[in-house]
Formats: sequence, structure tokens, C-alpha cells
Amino acid sequence: MAGTSSGIVAGLTAAAVGTVGLLAYQASATVPPGLGGRPSSSPAPGAQASKAPRDQRHPSALPNNSGAGERVVYSVDDDRVWLVDERNRVLRTFAVRPGTIDPPVGAYWVTSRSKAVTGTDGLPIEHVVRFATTKDGSAIGFSAVTGTGATEPPDPVVKTGGIRETRADGSAMWMFATIGVKVMVIR
Repeated sequence: MAGTSSGIVAGLTAAAVGTVGLLAYQASATVPPGLGGRPSSSPAPGAQASKAPRDQRHPSALPNNSGAGERVVYSVDDDRVWLVDERNRVLRTFAVRPGTIDPPVGAYWVTSRSKAVTGTDGLPIEHVVRFATTKDGSAIGFSAVTGTGATEPPDPVVKTGGIRETRADGSAMWMFATIGVKVMVIR
């Protein structure tokens, strides 16, 4: 009897895995170009390069036309990030210091994360959340400097896509922006 039960469970598991694989394939085959979760050095088609409208009375308010649902919104013009939940509520917003490479405006997804590494500028960083790669292979993502140099502006000669946060903001980003979370880059 035990052999029969395990055979049934194995058969059901195989059928379930096959069904999920088929559904995943069908879903990926119907995704419009530019909306896939793959890292890209170019923005999604239809992304507007114009600056998203701002609330002049509340400059840290979430800009209109910055997407919908759970996402990280990053304004390259305002050097500001918003962490937004699935109900479009801002959980946290904070200022950032960009590197020397700005990502193009568009929709991206978190593709990799590292707890602690050395940045391209040689500084020790933590809570690295990457979402884009340039044509020359430079990674673009959020991170926090752990040692001295945290408040220094980036060296304009060094190509770096590190968007720097405070350590507290970096911890919040780390908890929020897991693999696959959408990142909307706006002007």
C-alpha cells in the first residue's frame, strides 16, 4: 500500500510540475516585448522620457504616472526613491546619491542582490539591489556604503551605476526589493 501511495504522489507531483511549466511558457510567450523580467539596458517600449507630474506642495509625494502596484520608483531628476506597496501606498521615500551612470527611463525588475560586496568605486557596500545592466556590462542598482566615504560624491572618472542610500534606507530597500520586484525609473 505504501508503494502505491508514493507512486500516486509522485504522479500528481509530476503532473503539477508539468502544468506549471506549461502555464509559465504560455504566460512568457504572450508578454509584450519590453515587459519581460530580463535585465535591460534600454527602457520598456512606450516609456515616456518626460518628467512625471509632481505635487508642488508636497515635493516628496509619489509622482503621478509612476506605475501601479508594488514597485520601487526612482526619479533620476529628483534623486529620490519611493517604496510602494501593492495598494499604491508609499511605505517609505528617501533621497539617494546617484553614481555616474543613470539608467534610462523605463520599467525594470530586480535581477540580483548581494548582502555585502565592494563597489566599482572600491568602497565596501551592503544591501545591493541590482535592476539594470548597461550595454558595456556595468550594473545599476541601489546600495549603502558601510565604511568611510559614505558621504563623498562619486568620482566622475569612475563608471559606477551605484545609487547610494543611507544604511537605514538601504536596509528598508533590502527588505522590500526582492528578486522580481518592479523598478520604475522616471525623470
